[in-house]
Amino acid sequence: MRIFVFRALEYPAEMAKQEFHRERLVTERWNLIRFVSERSNATDNDDVEKLLSDHLAVYERVLEEASSSGLALEVENNFPPLEEKWSILQAVFFSSTVLTTIGYGNIVPETFWGRLFCIAYALIGIPLTLTVIADLGRVFATVVSIIAKQLPAMPKCCTRVSDANPTGQRSLYAFGAVGFLFLYLSAGAGLFKMWEDDWTFYDGFYFCFITMTTIGFGDIVPKRPKYMLICTVYILIGLALTSTIIELVRRQYAQSWQQLRALSGPLADTLRRLGDAGRGVDVSALHSDLRKVLTVVTMPRLSSANGSALTDKRRLEWEAAVEAVIRDITAPAPTQKPPIVQIVIYESSV
Repeated sequence: MRIFVFRALEYPAEMAKQEFHRERLVTERWNLIRFVSERSNATDNDDVEKLLSDHLAVYERVLEEASSSGLALEVENNFPPLEEKWSILQAVFFSSTVLTTIGYGNIVPETFWGRLFCIAYALIGIPLTLTVIADLGRVFATVVSIIAKQLPAMPKCCTRVSDANPTGQRSLYAFGAVGFLFLYLSAGAGLFKMWEDDWTFYDGFYFCFITMTTIGFGDIVPKRPKYMLICTVYILIGLALTSTIIELVRRQYAQSWQQLRALSGPLADTLRRLGDAGRGVDVSALHSDLRKVLTVVTMPRLSSANGSALTDKRRLEWEAAVEAVIRDITAPAPTQKPPIVQIVIYESSV
């Protein structure tokens, strides 16, 4: 529906604009030809050159405006339209760039009602589209995690890293997703290289990356209308994959932050005790507490150094040890009596 609304609002204005520029271009062209033919026998060359330069400047400006409006600069065919900006497929492509906030700028509404409808359409459609893309990212991230768990065992070197550190395992998933995204961008670059005659593989990869990150400079834009629908589908899938990677990285940082907060509690209590005790604190106690925390952190790595995961019994023992260490750290420190300094004053009558 939105596609036909954009076309109905903008297509007549586009045709009228092209017809205006076509008539103006033809008029200025004949004015230039007439001026040259009339002044060809003039004796004052300085005036002729100045007037010819002025007419030529006007004609060049009209050429530039006509070209930007979509007219092909073909004199024999009376300047036919170069392309139809508001075709059905172009309207689909424009709608997708509005909803995804990419906004290349190669196609824009120029009428009052077209711009008004674009504002209302963007206000309603952009939040819904971003919500759908974010939900697809979470779904894809969950699917990736499930598939990764069902995969065959990894090599021994990778297994040690993933078993010893769950964060490392999540990092492998994230790096795998990033690698898949680059493969997706490379596939798109190859397709655009085939579709666009003047594009290189690097141009296609650059366009795909700028699009998937929603930067949308607009310096390189597809120009083949018959491929616009496929391009739109490719962009929407790529945005979902980008959202998936963002979700995987977000989960990794969230879990790492939770682990950091769990470890910062005992350290904060120890530092608070250090501040409350003042000058009479025993610094060796702080060293002991830090050593205990490091023991808790490295215990899973040491227990799985042989490449096997922790059993339920070992895990329960490890959790009990963690609670014991935390209780020991958070226990109030014994008060120390301040040292007594005896000052003896001798009085002499010398």
